[in-house]
Order: sequence, then structure tokens, then C-alpha cells
Amino acid sequence: MKKIALVAALAAVSASAFAQSSVTLYGRINTTVESQKVGDGDRKVVVQNNSSRFGFKGQEDLGGGLKASFNLESGLNSDDGRAAATFWGREAWVQLAGSFGAVRLGNFTPESYFATADYISMHNHDTGTSSDALYAFKTYRSSNKIGYFTPTVGGFSGSASVSAGEGAAGSEKLFDLAANYVGGPLHLGAGFSKEGDVKQIAVRGLYELGAFTVGAYYQRADDGAQNRNVYRLSGMYTMGASEFHANFGATQGKGDFLTQGKTTQFTLGYNYNLSKRTKVYGFYTAQNAKLNAADFSSLAAGVRHNF
Repeated sequence: MKKIALVAALAAVSASAFAQSSVTLYGRINTTVESQKVGDGDRKVVVQNNSSRFGFKGQEDLGGGLKASFNLESGLNSDDGRAAATFWGREAWVQLAGSFGAVRLGNFTPESYFATADYISMHNHDTGTSSDALYAFKTYRSSNKIGYFTPTVGGFSGSASVSAGEGAAGSEKLFDLAANYVGGPLHLGAGFSKEGDVKQIAVRGLYELGAFTVGAYYQRADDGAQNRNVYRLSGMYTMGASEFHANFGATQGKGDFLTQGKTTQFTLGYNYNLSKRTKVYGFYTAQNAKLNAADFSSLAAGVRHNF
């Protein structure tokens, strides 16, 4: 009888917990077969992971318009099954939200990147070998952060976060700001981040016109000693379950080994949506840098499934 009572009590507690909150398992498996060429090397066939991931997210309604939520997300290598080097390294945060907006603590992707470069990367969600290789990531940091997210008012929303250096060598406080506007077919965004003398600022626009969607961003990056400009234009045409994609990016000025002088990157892609969660796709992408060793091209075909 005692065992039966204990089981009943545990069941009651579990039912109460599930009544108060919801937890969702989600993820993405995204894998391609590619013919790749790097610099003057020989072309080779590669099975390529494209930022596959899985995670848990949950939310609890605390009453009075207040909600608590969390997100734990980890990368995985879909080509060989290995786990990411840092488990939960993609997202690991807790948040309180209400009419005032939301306050978030932990490890989360910089909103300045989401508001600009990521927003117009439509063909493969800025993943894998066709991802944006020109955007300046020197102020990109996800860890040890506190952030505030405004409510959306009249299509406008924004965020501000601070990443603590925590005394680590070479790390200072990093500030990240982002703003977004959605008004019908028009989508605008801006992002700014700064750590010491290193900073970047970017603006983005996207417009939907029937079957056509066009987007672009401009970024000005300064690493404290050198600076450069980054541009990217993207376009998508949809026809039934088919999507036709093209994007082109370029840099001017000086920067790291890939982007010294003028560097270009272009991608042509085709996606066929088998369902809302699954697509097959192919693309050709190429990077052409001043330093020939950084040249890269790939012809790819793959499958992406979201769950």
C-alpha cells in the first residue's frame, strides 16, 4: 500500500508540473554531399554537416502576465555522429518575460547578428559551406550575458545585452544592441556591438513582393587597427514548393586572412520543400579572396529536416 501511495503521489506531482509548464524537444538535421575545392588543392567529395542541432525549450505561466522560460541547445555533427565540443554551447539561458519585455541570463546568440546577416540568409539559414564567410564576427560572443528584450510596439522591437569578461585574458565587457521593424512586406534591422577598441555596426533591409523576396545588409567593421566594409545582397523566388536563391557578398578594406583587400562570395541555390519541415536542396557556392589560399568552391546536394 505504501508503494502504491508513493507512486500516486509522484504521479500527482508530475501532473502538476506538466500542468504548469511545457517542455519541447526540437532540432534540425541538415546534411549535404559536396564536391569541394580549397585554394590550389585537389577537388574532393565530402559528406558535410550544416549546423545540425537539437535542444529543449520550455515555458511556465506564472500568472499576472509573467512567464518564465528556458532554452538549452547543442550542436551535433550529422556527418559522423559526434557531439559538439561544448554541450549546450549554442543556447543555455533562462528568462523572465512580461508586459515590460524580457530579461534573459546565460548563453545566447547575439541579436545584432540575427537582426542583420542572418535575417537575409534565406537559402540555407546561414549554415554549412555556403554560409556568410565575410561578415565580421570579431565581436560575436554568446556566453556570460545578461540581455533585455523590448516588447513589440507598432512593428518595432529591440534588445540590449552585456557579456561579462569575467577576468578572462583578452576578454572585456562586450555590448550588443539590435533593432527590428516589420511593417507588412518591409523588414528593417540594425545591429551594433563593441568590445574594447573592436566594434561593428550593420543595417539590413528585406522586402517581400509577391513571389519575390530581396534583402541586403551593410556592415562597417573596425578591429581597432584596421577596418573594412561588408556588403551582401540576396534574393529568392518561390514557385509552388520550389525556391530559387541567389546571393552575392563583397568586402572592401583590410581585415583577417580571408578578407584582406577585396573578397567576394556568391551562391546559387535551389530548394524543394517536401513538407513544412523537410526539404531537399542543392547549391553552388564560391569564395574568391585576394589570398589565393582562401579561395573555396563547393557543389552540394542535401536534405534538411526540422523536428
